[in-house]
Amino acid sequence: MPTHDPRLAALREQTRRLCAAFPDEYWRETDRNRRYPQEFVDTLTESGLLGALIPTEFGGLGLGLTEASVIMEEINKSGGHSAACHAQMYTMGALLRHGNETQKRAYLPQIAAGKLRLQAFSITEDKAGSDTTSIETAAVRDGDDFIITGHKSWTSRIEESDLAFVLARTSVKSANKTEGITLFLVDLRQVRAEQPDTLKVTKVRTMFNYATNQVHYQGMRVPASAVIGEVGQGFRYVIDGWNAERILLASEAIGDGYWFTQRATDYANSREVFGRKIGANQGVQFPITDAYMRVRAADLMRYEAARLFDAHEPCGAEANMVKHLASEASWAAANACLDTHGGYGFVDEYDVERKFRETRMFQVAPVNNNLIKSFIATKVLGLPRSY
Repeated sequence: MPTHDPRLAALREQTRRLCAAFPDEYWRETDRNRRYPQEFVDTLTESGLLGALIPTEFGGLGLGLTEASVIMEEINKSGGHSAACHAQMYTMGALLRHGNETQKRAYLPQIAAGKLRLQAFSITEDKAGSDTTSIETAAVRDGDDFIITGHKSWTSRIEESDLAFVLARTSVKSANKTEGITLFLVDLRQVRAEQPDTLKVTKVRTMFNYATNQVHYQGMRVPASAVIGEVGQGFRYVIDGWNAERILLASEAIGDGYWFTQRATDYANSREVFGRKIGANQGVQFPITDAYMRVRAADLMRYEAARLFDAHEPCGAEANMVKHLASEASWAAANACLDTHGGYGFVDEYDVERKFRETRMFQVAPVNNNLIKSFIATKVLGLPRSY
């Protein structure tokens, strides 16, 4: 089993040591002020862990998604919040698998060295929502360039990034809904320096520290060399990123689940009411135990999904299932932890309420759990579509 792999054990220990320098107080302050955890991201970058998926020939660690998932898990398990940097992990698939050699050599060594940051994935639009094939942001060919015009929501960390993936329609929607959509790797440095008026970014404050934005592209000119893969085929490249994203975010939820069950256990073993430890009460024991077992089960599915992804085998079903299982398990653990702490769970210095808010996202994003159920029902079990 990969859980007993000494390489993974060493990677876990390395990540834990790094995270130990960023205690609960650090994450509490960044959350309270909605401040980007720059110090943590810089430290993670300098350690090489943020370049885990970049091949060694480009200066990265050359690891697989299994190893990357362990890093994300350990960050959340330590009490941290991987959302500050997880996109640099899951966006790697599109560049590594579908980018050309020139693009890889231009960007990957600098990303691995921490000189460039790629953490923005600009796909979702208000009207389209989860129906990505209905996006309206357009990229029109103009000589050696494309001119991108449109609006994107939930474009996170664009102001903290030097590069961004932007999905745009390059031809009108046809019977094959997935064609005519192109993925661009935009050099934001060039845009900010030469055409700043074409990029309008509006911060969006959410219930937790996520550094997300609404973005308007207003005639932004990018060179044709920014196209990833073939023009019009970007949707299928994004799917690779989706599978990686689901697996990595599931790993974060698993890390949260372990954090919640450990915090609940520690508190139940120390808190005395009516002359005995509250952990002696089965009403306290059972919810924690149930949540822990669910987290462990999701953990095993994570390894299977990551194994398939690393082997370049179909993994859409497994990636979706583990995202669902892990998010439900972490939410069960969050509620058990909050119930165990009682009123103190709502006090910020215990960090339960912060993690409670953070882990709730996983049931909704990057895809709602009800959509996952529909996908599994129709695509895996063969049940008829309801629409």
